[in-house]
Amino acid sequence: MSRAFYLLFGVIAYVVFFATFLYLIAFVGDLPWVPVTVDRGGAVIAAMPAAAIDLVLIVLFGVQHSVMARPAFKRAWTRIVPEPIERSVYVLAASLMLILLFWQWRPIPATLWLVQAPALAGILWALFGLGWLIVLLSTFLISHFELFGLKQVWGNLRGQGAVAPTFRTPFFYRLVRHPLYSGFILAFWATPHMTVGHLVLALGMFVYILIAIHHEERDLVDLFGDKYESYRGEVGMLTPKLRR
Repeated sequence: MSRAFYLLFGVIAYVVFFATFLYLIAFVGDLPWVPVTVDRGGAVIAAMPAAAIDLVLIVLFGVQHSVMARPAFKRAWTRIVPEPIERSVYVLAASLMLILLFWQWRPIPATLWLVQAPALAGILWALFGLGWLIVLLSTFLISHFELFGLKQVWGNLRGQGAVAPTFRTPFFYRLVRHPLYSGFILAFWATPHMTVGHLVLALGMFVYILIAIHHEERDLVDLFGDKYESYRGEVGMLTPKLRR
């Protein structure tokens, strides 16, 4: 019964994540078919209080996302949460933090740039879509279903234990060490209409990504040792490394 329950919980967490991910695309792109986006739908207040609220929401997401991913936290957390659903709990918590951000976001609609030339605007929209495509493809390159907890609950149902992580550098990972984050940065910044509120989101997430990479790489060095150190010396962090 517990194994079946864990599988059900993992599937629900994944469905919530995927719906939240799709909403995030629409939220960042200010797409018309969702009620609340980075530029509309929330309560419009003075710029400074709105920016403060928005930054607090980004910090809350960042703290949850980074702290719960640390090995020391996982070791303590799995004394409370069964190990097969630890990743699913993490995924669900991250999704709920994003939902909180959507719900409480305060738009700051002042325009910083507005690209009206159809060709240039089309290029920016193409880059926006490319960013999200890179994010999604990157998750599959490093085992999408393991990253979001489904592999763990399925393996537990079949009586299989956790598999030790292996060091691999497929496709994008031969060019940059963190293509998933590169995709997010591209998606957050590529817009024909940049408002102050959108800039707050893009800058806040960019700073969070840099902090997250610092902690992730420290964990990866602890896990893979010289192999990751060598990789880090050869491959760029967010963009391909220029070689002589």
